[in-house]
Amino acid sequence: MSGQQATRERAQQLADELREHSQAYYRDDAPTISDAEYDRLFRELQAIESEHPEWVTPDSPTQRVGAPPSDKFESVDHATPMLSLGNCFDDDELAEFDRRARDAVDGGALAYCAEPKFDGTALNLRYENGVMLRATTRGDGITGEDITPNARTIRNLPLRLTGKDVPEFIEIRGEVVLARSRFEALNARLEEKGHKAFVNPRNAAAGSLRQLDSRITADRPLAFMAYGIGRVDGQTLPGSLFEQLQQLSAWGFTISEYVERVDGLEGCKGYYQAMAERRAGLDIEIDGCVFKVDDAATRDELGFVARAPRWAIARKFPAEETTTTLNSVEFQVGRTGALTPVAKLEPVFVGGVTVSNATLHNMDEIARKDIRIGDQVIVRRAGDVIPEVKALAKRGEQTTAIELPAGCPVCGSHVERVEGEAVARCTGGLVCAAQRREALKHFASRRALDIEGLGDRQIEAFVDEGLLESPADIFALHQHREALVEREGYGEKSVENLLASIESSKQTTLERFVFALGIREVGETMARDLARHFGTLEALQEEAAAYLARIKRAEDEHPDNRAARERLLTSEGLQAVPGVGSRVAHCIADFFSEQRNRDVIDALVAVGVQWESVRTESGAQPLSGKTFVLTGSMDSMTRGEAGERLEALGGRVTSSVSKKTDYVVAGASPGSKRDKAEKLGVTLLDEDGFLALLEDVEAG
Repeated sequence: MSGQQATRERAQQLADELREHSQAYYRDDAPTISDAEYDRLFRELQAIESEHPEWVTPDSPTQRVGAPPSDKFESVDHATPMLSLGNCFDDDELAEFDRRARDAVDGGALAYCAEPKFDGTALNLRYENGVMLRATTRGDGITGEDITPNARTIRNLPLRLTGKDVPEFIEIRGEVVLARSRFEALNARLEEKGHKAFVNPRNAAAGSLRQLDSRITADRPLAFMAYGIGRVDGQTLPGSLFEQLQQLSAWGFTISEYVERVDGLEGCKGYYQAMAERRAGLDIEIDGCVFKVDDAATRDELGFVARAPRWAIARKFPAEETTTTLNSVEFQVGRTGALTPVAKLEPVFVGGVTVSNATLHNMDEIARKDIRIGDQVIVRRAGDVIPEVKALAKRGEQTTAIELPAGCPVCGSHVERVEGEAVARCTGGLVCAAQRREALKHFASRRALDIEGLGDRQIEAFVDEGLLESPADIFALHQHREALVEREGYGEKSVENLLASIESSKQTTLERFVFALGIREVGETMARDLARHFGTLEALQEEAAAYLARIKRAEDEHPDNRAARERLLTSEGLQAVPGVGSRVAHCIADFFSEQRNRDVIDALVAVGVQWESVRTESGAQPLSGKTFVLTGSMDSMTRGEAGERLEALGGRVTSSVSKKTDYVVAGASPGSKRDKAEKLGVTLLDEDGFLALLEDVEAG
């Protein structure tokens, strides 16, 4: 095959591919490739056709706009064509556009009307005597789809023009968009109802606008941003495009607040840079800037090419989305133990940088997007946002399923994923290097072992220098006394105080120690309840092991009866403790099942950390099993003091009112908690009633 024949076949292949992608984008609202990939293919075809103009056919994608209208809607001709815009991707191409425009009119610097290029779906509105009669999609630029009932539901779209000088007939062009914040809320609603979420705001806008039931469109928070005028009869418009946009605003249309009139090439470049910096903070997505010659007479002189005006161009931002190959997946472990799948990509330029890694978020997202190793995927990077694999672009020929590792890639500890949660976590909180800093900060914190002088900054420094790897190392810091004294900011006295605080922290309580271990889902209140219920750490550990054994027995005995499994698990042990459900019980059991966590506890006991056993609920505490909520203020004591009195008597103090609450103690200005107690029929105590209760139970 000759080189020319191969080039011609490549042109035909490109034309066929672009037609398919154009139909998917414009007609089906379901793009199959990224914008950047489409632009790359389009420019390749343009380059071939410029070398071989005799190969250009009337139906070439370079000669058309959009795609033929769908047969789901009535087809309508536009009064004037809705042309596309030429694109440029760097300052040199923008300078070439400006040079051609100036040369064509033999003039100096031109004034341009500059505005953001909204990433939505184009709409053409027809008004007669100020009343909106018809709304049509762009379609192929000549003929669009009549979607008038749907357009009428867009709240900021004027159905009647306001103000003065309303024309007899006018076509208004603009973009239907969906704000990012509203897009996220819409997707959340769709997913709650079991519907498929939209890939991006542009697809959501297009899909919403082309619903067969306009009630669905009405439920979508769309907006219309006007950017231009087609045919107009019965009125003379300003010659300046910038002033025309101000006229649109006066008639009731929303235009971009960032529209400006700029001078020459340097003005265009400055505007582009300013919008690039604003882009990440905008609630409406934009993918570039549009520059149009501002003067009407100059525009008329410049005219058009086949599919676009010579007097306008879109300067595109570096692609925020593009397509590449997913080569492999690695799992990173965060400071809280969460495992995040990270895509290892064929390097690709996106968002102004070369990207080879991108987040896949979690296993649920991987399943929802149906992504496998070896696939072609769409990668997104917006501003400074971490790159993400946004969607599957094309299934690879040879693919491998992405699987969650059984062991932590950092420390080898068991990886748990609680039913109903998207995030999987490493259970080796006390031994995992990825979690070391946070685990040690928590261990030494005021509500845990309360080691004064060992704050976050000191712990981070000691970890970096290799002095701390596990909680037991804290109690070996005295071996580095001389080195500590020499550190900047330290001295004999401060080191002496720190070591004294470490030594005194060895004497603690069981609830503080359980809280200090950093078991996921076990806060202060839960640690206290576990300590009181089991009395000793050994009993808690034994029950954790028994819980895992019961899980296995429940699954073996009742594989198809979830209710029976839950009855077996909740009848005793961990889930008999107030507030401990299946999720918390799993976290506790998984923590103590990890041998390395038990080794850390043994090491702490070996260096002298100790606590007294506490009375369990079988003891004589008079308020055991009773739950209290404190609200409002009291004259006789603070809420903190009241809570301590109740806990000393075996009571449990929580922050929210529920059917399981026994008493709500309501002082002055109690707020909504009192109202909720009355609604649920929970016993209410004022300050006098509360003091009387304390007096009765303390007297025995």
